Amino acid sequence: MEKTILIGGAAGLGSAVTAHLIGRIFCNLGCYVFNYRDYPSLIRGGHNFNVLKISDKPVYSHEYHYDFILALDQKTIDIHRKDLKKGGLIFGAKETEPVVQKLQGPGILANDVLIGLLFKYFGADLEIILTEADEIFGKKAGLIKKAIEEGYKLGVQKETLRRSSGQEAKYFISGSEAISIGAIAAGLDVYLAYPMTPASPVLHFLAKRQLANNILVFQPENEIAVVNAALGASFAGAKTMVGTSGGGFALMSEGLSLAAMTELPLVIYLGQRPAPATGLATHTGQGDLKFALNAGHGEFLRVVSSPGDAQEAITRTQEAFYLSSKYRVPAIILSDKHLAESDYSFNEIKKSALPDSRFILENPPQDYKSYKITANGVSPRAVPGQGPVVRANSYEHNEAGHTIEDSAWTIKMQDKRFKKLDFIKREINKLNPVSLYGKGNNLLISYGSTKGAILDALPQMKNFRFLQISYLKPFPAEIVSKEIKKSKKVILIENGVKGSLADVIKEETGITIKHKILKYDGRPFTPEFLVDKFKKI
Repeated sequence: MEKTILIGGAAGLGSAVTAHLIGRIFCNLGCYVFNYRDYPSLIRGGHNFNVLKISDKPVYSHEYHYDFILALDQKTIDIHRKDLKKGGLIFGAKETEPVVQKLQGPGILANDVLIGLLFKYFGADLEIILTEADEIFGKKAGLIKKAIEEGYKLGVQKETLRRSSGQEAKYFISGSEAISIGAIAAGLDVYLAYPMTPASPVLHFLAKRQLANNILVFQPENEIAVVNAALGASFAGAKTMVGTSGGGFALMSEGLSLAAMTELPLVIYLGQRPAPATGLATHTGQGDLKFALNAGHGEFLRVVSSPGDAQEAITRTQEAFYLSSKYRVPAIILSDKHLAESDYSFNEIKKSALPDSRFILENPPQDYKSYKITANGVSPRAVPGQGPVVRANSYEHNEAGHTIEDSAWTIKMQDKRFKKLDFIKREINKLNPVSLYGKGNNLLISYGSTKGAILDALPQMKNFRFLQISYLKPFPAEIVSKEIKKSKKVILIENGVKGSLADVIKEETGITIKHKILKYDGRPFTPEFLVDKFKKI
């Protein structure tokens, strides 16, 4: 069973909330669901739509041909009718207006009438639908449930979809929710951010749950304040994370260098969107890869990882906190709008087995040195208030943290910080820095949110396997080089203009990738798009 459902309307009509509720109901019925959200940078008006892919097998992407169109306005029908599959159905004002008038309620009840119509088509249990409405809307669910019931009565059953043995309810979470879950699991104390799409949902998710999870969520006046306040919190011993997109990250770049020099742990969530400048504020892209790998002045270590779906977002976020805390380096989680605002379904939610240790000395000695030179380059960490003086110095410094300018100590401290590299590499190699899918003599390579469409398209790409690179710095050069060298043909897939990952691979391995499938219109890949480009190559 596989169905694709589009629900669309002007901004403010509730298409996103309705799509999420539909997805949750299908997950409760034991189906796998992927939910893609497309919207302009408008609070009201324009055209918003969600595409839900429903299947009895795992699904990780959407497509642009629909079995159902649920229209909240005529524009939705006008735009998308051409993509309706043969035998597909459109439900819109013709069906919903009489019910809304009967209930004498607000026009937004049309959404709920559409839900009833849709699930009656599948013969779904009405109680399951109403229970989900209760969970989402709480005390406000009364009239909503009546509208769903009226839509259900109005509908006609054409198929049967009931949960059977082995079809357990699925978890249904977005990439943003997954990042947040991973941060909480890692022991997050403080989250600081200035709102910027597509990172804002993490700010909202954590803010609603800060009391229950004993964390502080705060919005400073700008991104410069965000990163510097975060480093202050880290200096005091808090596990700290900041979130932003490309423009905000640009403002944080000086603070990134400060984190490196002071050796204060910091996790940065970077949600990419198309640029330069404001670009396409509510769409997706992967153009910040090189920026994330190289931002900040001077030479210093950092960890950069990029999850490919919501499940990975949980564990990679936990790993980012672990590596940042243990090795006292900044860690960047590189995401994008597609991953952040799409919903994924899984049979279970897995968390990393890594400890949520802070790596802070309990009883530091009185002769404590903030930047003591050690075999692995990691100085034992203390925080203010434990007894001895603790220093964090933005100038070059000696072991005690006092400012220096002589060449001997400059060399010692630079070498000390870079000693960590080999140890970080060994640690990352234990965390599966790449994943390999499928079999074949040829190779597809990508990173991040492109994973979903590639996995769904892979069965049609005969004799190809897929290498997903999850750690981009330190780069798993030996593994990537080995997979490329044993492949006949290699194709890079990326949401970018030039394919930045190919440049990174060449820099790290010396290997040039000639074939690329690129997409840079602000929209994510679909399996159909990939297969079409693949055939041309």
